[in-house]
Amino acid sequence: MKKREATNKIIIHCAATSPSMDIGAMEIERWHRQRGFQCIGYHFVIRRDGTLEYGREVDAVGAHVTGNNSDSIGICLVGGVKESDKKTPEKNFTQAQYDTLMTLVDDLKTSYPSARVYGHNEFASKACPCFDVREIFPDR
Repeated sequence: MKKREATNKIIIHCAATSPSMDIGAMEIERWHRQRGFQCIGYHFVIRRDGTLEYGREVDAVGAHVTGNNSDSIGICLVGGVKESDKKTPEKNFTQAQYDTLMTLVDDLKTSYPSARVYGHNEFASKACPCFDVREIFPDR
């Protein structure tokens, strides 16, 4: 894994999809291209079953947090909104997703020891990732 020396943030996102939507990096890339992105904005996507999928190369600048892309890595968890109301945020991620997230963040922190873990909502007025990142990463 190549690395960008400037990376000091690991930012967690959600796909704002319902629990029944089993999507991955390919679908998110298509959505991002439809919005005019060059490719998927995230570096990693974690599917509902915990499968880790790769997005942008980790050494490439992402497109996931306005004003904070050049020094961060973006991770997207599939899910984050209610099944019945696709506009209402909901912490509906699977244990498999959390397990993969913990392993991935541990691996990234090995490569980027000064990086701190944040939720997208700490940089934008959004619910994303629909949970408090400090509960899972209290030491950041």
